Amino acid sequence: MNDKLRRIIHVSLTAAAAALCLPFSIVCAVIVTVFSAVLLVIYEVDLRMRNRNVMKLCDDIDRILRDNDTVSFDEYKEGELSVLSAEVHKMTIRLREQNTALLKEKQFAKEALEDISHQLRTPLTSVMMILGLMRSPKLSESERMEYIRELYELLARMKWLIETMLSLSRLEADAVKLARDEVSCRELIERSAETLSVTAELKGVEVRTDIEGEPFFTGDLHYTSEAVVNLLKNAIEHTPSGGTVTITANGSSISANITIADTGNGIPENELPHIFERFYRSSEYTKNGYGIGLAFAKKVITEQNGSLKASNRKPCGALFSIKFYNSAI
Repeated sequence: MNDKLRRIIHVSLTAAAAALCLPFSIVCAVIVTVFSAVLLVIYEVDLRMRNRNVMKLCDDIDRILRDNDTVSFDEYKEGELSVLSAEVHKMTIRLREQNTALLKEKQFAKEALEDISHQLRTPLTSVMMILGLMRSPKLSESERMEYIRELYELLARMKWLIETMLSLSRLEADAVKLARDEVSCRELIERSAETLSVTAELKGVEVRTDIEGEPFFTGDLHYTSEAVVNLLKNAIEHTPSGGTVTITANGSSISANITIADTGNGIPENELPHIFERFYRSSEYTKNGYGIGLAFAKKVITEQNGSLKASNRKPCGALFSIKFYNSAI
């Protein structure tokens, strides 16, 4: 019911009441009329105040939409607009938080693209230089084969970088639906170790496995294998020639557990809280990598009701512990 209709009804009822009272008492009719007029005036004053507050609230909302962060809703704490203003205030806080998060994400994307461009530019420059050297007719067959080996390694690293970045981006954009199959830890470890068998042999690193029973978990074999390969690749790269990388697996009523341990120098203690951050590189441990392999592994494992932690082992080496829980925790 609009305000104009309310006024008409109010006046009509007042006139009818006064008309009913008039045959009995003129004073009663006057009292009814005066009392009704007072109520109408009070209603009009209250209506104007409410309309003014509503318009002011609309103006404040409009100022917020124009990126004015100084708007306060404290003056609406009392009255019938208090509930509405409180909800608008909550919405404003959420919008400001989302805007801040979007700005951070935009900056992060900018830095990520710059980092990827740099990471690709360096090996591409090396590829161009090697191709230029290979054009020389004075090259011996052994030198030519050495250049070909270097080209293969450079192109393989570039391929890995691009594929891992694409996979990580698809996961973060929820463009990938991970399978919910029963995955054997034995099959997962054998498949992952086989992928890096040549790399480990060329580095002179022995990869050992120790699997108790037949542990399994519910997840995606393909993506989990990629995650484990990244962890193994990291362990092999940081293990000196003659060292060992050991993969163990076991199961319990709570979780399926996988650990990857190496005999390298370990991870600096100050880097342990940051080791899974994308593009994190600061010391000797991380400077030669791209900073996405561990981030990808963390994302895949946590998306499958799992956890991934890094620590140091005694007397030396790094330890990555994976748990796939049997139920939500």
